[in-house]
Amino acid sequence: MAEVAIVTGASRGIGAAVARLLGANGYLVCVNYRVGKEAAECAVADIVRHGGSAIAVAADVAQVEDVRRLFETVDQQFGPVTALVNNAGIYGPRGRVDALDLADLQQVLAVNVIGLIACSQQAVRRMSTRHGGTGGAIVNISSGAAYIGSPGIGVQYSVSKGAVNSFTIGLSQEVAGEGIRVNAVSPGLTRTDMPERDLLAQGASSIPMGRVAEPKEVAEAVLWLLSEKASFVAGTNIRVAGGRP
Repeated sequence: MAEVAIVTGASRGIGAAVARLLGANGYLVCVNYRVGKEAAECAVADIVRHGGSAIAVAADVAQVEDVRRLFETVDQQFGPVTALVNNAGIYGPRGRVDALDLADLQQVLAVNVIGLIACSQQAVRRMSTRHGGTGGAIVNISSGAAYIGSPGIGVQYSVSKGAVNSFTIGLSQEVAGEGIRVNAVSPGLTRTDMPERDLLAQGASSIPMGRVAEPKEVAEAVLWLLSEKASFVAGTNIRVAGGRP
């Protein structure tokens, strides 16, 4: 029986790379997006063109009703989810903490933390043997920003990813005995549209390998954590950063 995967924020960047890689490895894939319908449908088309099965579902993970509808749609189309990749995330305004608008901070936390937890709740209710499920795996996309802090640029983003790391540790211990493995991946600087262009251009100098990551390189770590090859791995956080701590 095929594995059923939901990848949030999967219309572009790391999420799209994860969705395509899972599709190529036999997963039935839900490409979730909030905006970027055309890009999400392009990812679906790529998966189908290479022999996989995928659907695109619009849902804002910061909205509880949207999250519920997302999972119910996948129930109807593919069956209960067995693999969740919590990738959806926003950076927020770049600048100092004392210049940050409270509404912007609340939005970052609503998407990056509350939305991730809401999606995980829905997944656990379907995967957990406690609820009649057959198990599964969750991978949370964190960031090296949680360790670095991003002073002067985006402390709010770093804070949200620190919360993701703590949530990963806690949830993994709650559900490890119920057939669910929860892990995280913390990418370093990656060639997506989130980092500013000049940061991508200059960032390689701070990376021991001398270059930034490609989204597919991060996706490979996600695939491994979801797979049976990582059957005894739970509560871990894989840093994919070219040697940067």
